[in-house]
Amino acid sequence: MDSSFRQAVGRCLSEKSGKPLEVQRLVPVSGGSIHSAFRADLSDGRQAFVKGGSEVSLEVFEREAEGLSALAEPGILRVPKVLLSAKEAGKSFLALEWVETGRKGPNFFETFGRDLARFHRRTAEEATHGGRFGFSQDNWLGSTPQPNRWENDWTEFWRRHRLGHQLQLARHDGHSDPQLEKLGNRLADRLEEWTDVPEEPPCLLHGDLCGGNYLVDESGQAVLIDPATYYGHREADLAMTRLFGGFAPAFYSAYEEEWPLPPGSAERLAIYELYHLLNHLHLFGTSYRDSCLGILERLVGRK
Repeated sequence: MDSSFRQAVGRCLSEKSGKPLEVQRLVPVSGGSIHSAFRADLSDGRQAFVKGGSEVSLEVFEREAEGLSALAEPGILRVPKVLLSAKEAGKSFLALEWVETGRKGPNFFETFGRDLARFHRRTAEEATHGGRFGFSQDNWLGSTPQPNRWENDWTEFWRRHRLGHQLQLARHDGHSDPQLEKLGNRLADRLEEWTDVPEEPPCLLHGDLCGGNYLVDESGQAVLIDPATYYGHREADLAMTRLFGGFAPAFYSAYEEEWPLPPGSAERLAIYELYHLLNHLHLFGTSYRDSCLGILERLVGRK
């Protein structure tokens, strides 16, 4: 980004804080696979994390800020504080608290799993969502639009806004085929066989809880980033943690000790994993087709 972007970030942070503030340097950092990412060195001695993009990225940044703020509200899991999202001079950006990173301690995953269970339970008990599934705004799963229209029924929410949405994207992309289409539709038709249980209220989900979407801070604590937040069944969060290498076994055993999963979770987890694999099919192409078909064949058969 050029100096005008650095100056724009400084002006917006000054307006937000109510005191003069300049960005002295923008240092490129990792974390910008979709947008540019920087460490901003501020004139008051602080640092901030800044994502930058074109004007049209503002909505993405605003939805991310809303998700992070919602995750931070219960005060159980650490989430970077949102400083602001703004648009100026043809560019947009999101500024967050800078998190100094450290190393995982010996009990990292045990603590993380227990805290996630406590977070899920607290947000389910608070019921600020009115018992519905979805979120106040549509948002993004990576760079994929994620519809979050409120539904009273979990199966209907998953059929329309998760499985159905991704199957439609596969058709639109040309990544579908007769077998994927047939088995995907069969699963959609039979979805209530799995997703009508458990009888739990929806909880707030990170929505994309993979190994790349948390940091480890200087005290060895997990810090959640890059959410795709909505209210749903907690198994949908756990499903993403199992993909692409998964989390350490201590994470899952600690979660179960804090809030055991209801019977039948194994097959439901596979359905929720499928959503993310279909999203990877959309984003990265047919190398993910066999993984998607493997789950579909296991659940609804080949024929």
